[in-house]
Amino acid sequence: MKKALLILMIGVPLIFIVSLFSQEFAYVGAGKCKICHKTEKQGRQFPIWEELKHSKSLTPLTTEEVKAKVPDAPENPECLKCHAPLFEKAAEFKEEGVTCEVCHGPGSAYKKLSIMKSREKSVKNGLIVYESAEAIKKQCLSCHDMAHEKPFDFEASWEKVKHPIPEKQ
Repeated sequence: MKKALLILMIGVPLIFIVSLFSQEFAYVGAGKCKICHKTEKQGRQFPIWEELKHSKSLTPLTTEEVKAKVPDAPENPECLKCHAPLFEKAAEFKEEGVTCEVCHGPGSAYKKLSIMKSREKSVKNGLIVYESAEAIKKQCLSCHDMAHEKPFDFEASWEKVKHPIPEKQ
């Protein structure tokens, strides 16, 4: 009886801890990000994304010009890995193109306002935060490194897409 109780006292917390650290984060889509990240106070991250090519990155794969060169472009994994990077992990968000969660990680566990108020809690819950321009550049180059034989000017491109949260006053 004591042995069973000891196993129970150690086993249950251990299972809880293991499940906590092996948490699977799920993608929630840009619509969830939009709820908070659309205002001037938050830095208009969603409107900035919506106005850029990242939000429309799947569209070029559907043009006749591209389909003449790559007939299956809208379904081709080689094309989709950059034009709709979530196509395998979250097919329901394929149409969003290069969406928020491509760079910032699946939002299921950090989307709540009570978590997003704390950078530390957000990161613990799956938010990817880049600590330097080099880290951001590395993420960008995963698709833009001579994509379609075009050179990539990180500094100029970053000026167009950056979307910081304004400093609190």
